Amino acid sequence: MIHKLISYFKIEERGSRIPIEIVAGITTFMTMSYIIFLQPNILAGAMPGSHPTGMDVKALMVTTCLASAIATILMGLLANYPIALAPGMGENFFFVSVVAVCASPQIGLTGDATWQTALAVVFISGIIFLIITAFRIRKLLLNIISPSLQYAIAGGIGLFIALLGLRNSGLIVANNSGLFLTSNFHSKTLLIFAIGLLSTAALQALKVRGGILWGILIGTGASLTLGQIQIPSSFVSTPPDISTVFMQMDFNNLWTHLAALLPFILIFTVMDVFDNLGTLVGVGTQAGLMKDNKLPNCERAFAADACGTAIGAAFGHSTVTSYIESAAGVENGGRTGFTAVVTGLCFLAAIFFTPFIGMIADYPPPFNPITAPALVIVGAMMLKNIARISWDDHTESIPAFLILIGIPACTNIGDGLALGLISYPIIKLLTGKGREISWLTYLTGAILMAYLVFLRTT
Repeated sequence: MIHKLISYFKIEERGSRIPIEIVAGITTFMTMSYIIFLQPNILAGAMPGSHPTGMDVKALMVTTCLASAIATILMGLLANYPIALAPGMGENFFFVSVVAVCASPQIGLTGDATWQTALAVVFISGIIFLIITAFRIRKLLLNIISPSLQYAIAGGIGLFIALLGLRNSGLIVANNSGLFLTSNFHSKTLLIFAIGLLSTAALQALKVRGGILWGILIGTGASLTLGQIQIPSSFVSTPPDISTVFMQMDFNNLWTHLAALLPFILIFTVMDVFDNLGTLVGVGTQAGLMKDNKLPNCERAFAADACGTAIGAAFGHSTVTSYIESAAGVENGGRTGFTAVVTGLCFLAAIFFTPFIGMIADYPPPFNPITAPALVIVGAMMLKNIARISWDDHTESIPAFLILIGIPACTNIGDGLALGLISYPIIKLLTGKGREISWLTYLTGAILMAYLVFLRTT
């Protein structure tokens, strides 16, 4: 059995071992497990300043685990990539805005029909993803991203992850004027973050295997010692009924109001294509999976992502997509799809252990200093890729820089990638190097420009 696993996932071929893959899978789960608790609150409109949508929070918590587990295991089995999937953070907020549009006078839906119709929008976008994948359009898009742009994507995602970690720690705070260093240096939150960050950095420097996971556990211990979290009375809970959100897509209202909802289907499509594309390139580069400027089995990875979106909608969720937190598992040695399978199994186990998982992941909002150090460390590790950008060739380096800075500045992988892919063909053309790139590069730039100008203003 063990030999079959090693052979199927090419574990030895990629220089890994089963124990390493297991630790990497658990690490990835720990860094992204916050989505189990955050996603239901966002979709149900239970966040501060949000309006209730009518969706059942407890049911959504279970289906978050189910949708993430199925999509992640599918990614591991089909594509053999150490990449986990879950409902996207950008897409979930956009989903809530679609619910609001369904309830607007323009469409005029009421009650459960608003979110059920929004789920139908997501499901159709998932079918479009599958069609795009079947015609290998996304594989062609991958081939137009030059090595310099690939390294920039990895570096940009690293900056994005690090910024997310600093904000989750409470060290960096945001207001209407921008981001600032906190003035509250006496908080226990920052002390927990400092303990986790410094211990994780030391473990990484000492090349301790599983250092990031150990850092999370050290942060958990510090939180318990300082009384910031409490050991739950029971580690096990019975999953609630999911029938209130499972298979609730309302296609009748979608077809009736298709003209008004079509732009949102297209936006979901574009967001998922380029978010997924950016994550695959970034994490794939970090894992050393890129071969001759290509990702092996990339069409299978795209298919897993597309299926994940359709599955997510069936389970009552916004777009399910590849997660940048997968880089944490990669940094811990994950190199194969077995890492993803382990992460998926952790999501399944979480259905029954939500009190225990919540002790770590559901830290009192808006901060989570326990997992924040892992994001900062992973971000630092991913920045090493930018040294390989062709900085002397400005037709490569300037679009690469726009991606590098655009991803964290926009707090969105797809938007940051768009900045580089739009400027790339224009700069090549203006400098007489237009023949170095394919017609598809120009077409992609034009489509992305149209998306930003017309669809993003909808």
